[in-house]
Amino acid sequence: MVLLHRFILTLSFVSLASFCIAQPAIKFDKPTQHLGFVHQGDTLHFAYTFTNTGNQPLVISDTKVECGCTVVEKPAEPVQPGKQGVIKVSFNTNTAIDRQDRTVTVISNAGESTAVLRFKCIVLKAKNKS
Repeated sequence: MVLLHRFILTLSFVSLASFCIAQPAIKFDKPTQHLGFVHQGDTLHFAYTFTNTGNQPLVISDTKVECGCTVVEKPAEPVQPGKQGVIKVSFNTNTAIDRQDRTVTVISNAGESTAVLRFKCIVLKAKNKS
């Protein structure tokens, strides 16, 4: 009987401790974006909205992209628990053609410190300018 009480007490303590761990968490509304058909030379502007679902401020420390054709703007200030933030992306299609499947890696202080965002499009030949 004493052993059962110790087990229940230990289980209760572990459960309580897991709720008390303080850390931010990031949840993206739409981590993959399909941008459709575009023409070579277009610059696409789009955004990823996220929520800090943790219980501490979320700091996005860095972003990484595959090439210089993609530019990312991250929040400069911490995102408070329960609040939303936006990561803005610009993709220049000057050197792209055909199917594009690109990634943006977001590095933060969340429990899972990296998140990978994707965007996809099909780049058609540039429009003839007459």
